[in-house]
Amino acid sequence: MKRRDIFPVAVGAAAQVAMAQTPNPKRTAGKKVLMKIGTQNGHSDALLKMFAAFGINNICSGTFSNKLDEKWSVDALKAFKDHVASFGIALDIVPLPLSSVVVERAELPGIMMASGDRDRDIDSVCQMIKNVAAAGIPCVKYNMSILGVVRNEPTKGRGGANYSTFNYAKANQDTPSIAGKITEDIYWERITYFLNRVVPVAEEYKVKLACHPHDPGMPRDKGFRGVQTVLGNVEGLKKFISIKESKYHGLNFCQGTVSEMLENPNKEIHDVIRYFGSRKKIFNVHFRNIEGKFLNFRETFPDNGDVNFLDVIRTYKDVEYDGMLMPDHVPKIDGDTGGQQAFAYCFGYIQALLQMVRQEA
Repeated sequence: MKRRDIFPVAVGAAAQVAMAQTPNPKRTAGKKVLMKIGTQNGHSDALLKMFAAFGINNICSGTFSNKLDEKWSVDALKAFKDHVASFGIALDIVPLPLSSVVVERAELPGIMMASGDRDRDIDSVCQMIKNVAAAGIPCVKYNMSILGVVRNEPTKGRGGANYSTFNYAKANQDTPSIAGKITEDIYWERITYFLNRVVPVAEEYKVKLACHPHDPGMPRDKGFRGVQTVLGNVEGLKKFISIKESKYHGLNFCQGTVSEMLENPNKEIHDVIRYFGSRKKIFNVHFRNIEGKFLNFRETFPDNGDVNFLDVIRTYKDVEYDGMLMPDHVPKIDGDTGGQQAFAYCFGYIQALLQMVRQEA
């Protein structure tokens, strides 16, 4: 199948699934739909052309560089922002080199390891924020990760697609993390040290800081490989946003990751969205579905997980969320290079949902 053939097929299938669900126009009547579809799926010219054709007018870029160098200069950032704009697309977010990799592969390891390089690494982040502001980019996203994204072997899902899977009982818990034993107190000290340095800079320069939760949540009494993942539960996320109060300090709200923290995701996710959304702490949404629950789940396509995405979009509308909804992870299909067909399906599905709630308004 040629790439130009992918999107119409995806949109057709996705729209049929979305439109088959029962609308509830009374719930959100009178409110505008402020959210928009987005992506973080690269920023090559070929991808930008494809995004523009799909009606994706807002993106998060890929990583520029893993250190403070010329690619993070104001001139380079401005040039890139203008280049993206030439495709009719706004560059809403850029990622800091604080990704979700395991800490031994971290770009700026001093921050989470609390090593002698910590202050230097934080200084680099502060300068990146200043440069982003000068370039006119409103938001950065980041992780405070030690374990990275923990998964087991993938399992087979619909049509033989490979679904990213986690089962705590079957995971390898024997090998300690290179970071050693990280208690909740230790983890919070490192997070707080970072926020105390960085949030004032973001506030001064008016750049939003969107932090991703720990993926997945782990038992608070046991942790995983000696690490207590404090941003892997809803109470931890509530504490996180309260540590340094600022309208520029909030979340890259990964709905898939938050669903992984819950016993009944389809029911409980709405209250979580309302809590953070009503406080204007959701700066971006990773719009991903799962089958399962806390400690035992699989990542699915948006229409065949446990969470009703139409109801969820209505909840984002209720709290007047105005950022991007973007697929972050997709199931892997044989022959689907780079996940482009899977992403196209997700884009079409999200567009159909947004069209529905706009009509309800």
